Amino acid sequence: MVMRVSTVAFEGIEARAVDVQVQISPGTVAFIIVGLPDKAVAESRERVRSALIASGLALPAKRVTVNLAPADLPKEGSHYDLPIALGVMATIGAIPGDALNGFTVLGELALDGSITSVAGVLPAAMAAVERQHGLICPEACGSEAAWASSELEILAPRSLIQLANHFKGTQVMSRPEPAIMPASSSLPDLRDIKGQESAKRTLEIAAAGGHNLLMSGPPGAGKSMLAQRLPSILPPLSPRELLEVSMIQSVAGLLADGALSNRRPFRAPHHSASMAALVGGGLNARPGEASLAHHGVLFLDELPEFQPQVLDSLRQPLETGEILIARANHRVTYPARFQLVAAMNPCRCGQATEPGYVCRRQPNERCIAQYQARLSGPLLDRIDLAIEVPAVTATDLILPPPEEGSAQVARRVAAARKLQEKRYAALKERGITTNAACPPALLEEVAQPDSEGLSLIRDAANAMRLSARGFHRVLKVGRTLADLDGEERVRRIHVAEALSYRAHTDRRSAA
Repeated sequence: MVMRVSTVAFEGIEARAVDVQVQISPGTVAFIIVGLPDKAVAESRERVRSALIASGLALPAKRVTVNLAPADLPKEGSHYDLPIALGVMATIGAIPGDALNGFTVLGELALDGSITSVAGVLPAAMAAVERQHGLICPEACGSEAAWASSELEILAPRSLIQLANHFKGTQVMSRPEPAIMPASSSLPDLRDIKGQESAKRTLEIAAAGGHNLLMSGPPGAGKSMLAQRLPSILPPLSPRELLEVSMIQSVAGLLADGALSNRRPFRAPHHSASMAALVGGGLNARPGEASLAHHGVLFLDELPEFQPQVLDSLRQPLETGEILIARANHRVTYPARFQLVAAMNPCRCGQATEPGYVCRRQPNERCIAQYQARLSGPLLDRIDLAIEVPAVTATDLILPPPEEGSAQVARRVAAARKLQEKRYAALKERGITTNAACPPALLEEVAQPDSEGLSLIRDAANAMRLSARGFHRVLKVGRTLADLDGEERVRRIHVAEALSYRAHTDRRSAA
């Protein structure tokens, strides 16, 4: 007799159906798992054996064969423990044979029979809803699974004994409720920054349109402080965005106690990060920092200190909004529509642009050019806003805090974002909510400047040698500036300001 239990295997954030087939037959005493399991799955036989013994059960002195179908799909992770154990329990009669029908099961077993949390419960719950299944998952992940659907039947036991008692009718488990992450301490406020009014204006534009931003300036100018305060002016995640972000965090095992938060992600990897850490990969093709920043901010401080190959790996996701990780045995796609914010010094010593400073090693211009040559032209071409952040003077520091803080700026950003959402919803562009994500084919319709603005951008494109990508990005920034002003049409003043943020990138390429 073969007992079947449904579970899932993860390919990116997609949960593919896996059929766990358990057979106990006469023959040599053995516990064999087949179906392309990895090391964690192969070791599950020891966890299952110990958990069953701790629960008052014992494996019969027979041959136990577990097949994970389809056999050509790699099986990774410890979440196969619970479906294997339940299949064995149903085969030996410890639970009713039909109790697992219509359920998708996942969970890791401890040696004492308790069921511990696993990654990927939310995508598994979404897959269960599509298959019209219920879900059996660890108690610690029940709140996470409850977000998939209010109609999804969820069993979230603490142990094998509790689940067996539920199936026998001696104990009834209640359905877990969705959990919301409690609000942590307030985010850093723009009111903390004295001076740098021009940089604050640029930060507002970047937040309003979801544009990529590069800040260059001497050490201590406040570049990192500005970037860290960007989340405080960004609008909260929409329900669709929240679900996408949470599915990535679930696969990465970053949802604490199954609680979700509507705050946009802010990821700030160190400049020593490898390519696999930044864009994803490794042995099991895990999501990287770029995917974990989906619908949020990826902040790269000391940009030229990153390895050039690592930075250039961001070029594709900046355009397409997704990352494809190809391996010999499988391909995984992760969403990665993030907002890139970067900070850098003008040169290695950081003082080359200061008046009167003379580099001891070589002329200032050569020092700047050599340091900035670590950034490729194609990467810089994908930057919408590039600004110089000057050093803060003592006069600025002794002034009282500014009256306008993040709350006031956030209201203007939210108003501009609502205009963009309505615009792209009317055009039936699914998944596009910001000007930065607008496809080039729509720019003529949504960001066509007036006659004066069109004349200006035509002349500037030739003088600045703008690429087609650079031309389109100027139009997108102009559209955002018009949205902040509440204007229906992109005017000359908006185009002129958008071009001013592009001029710095053009000078850097020339250097």
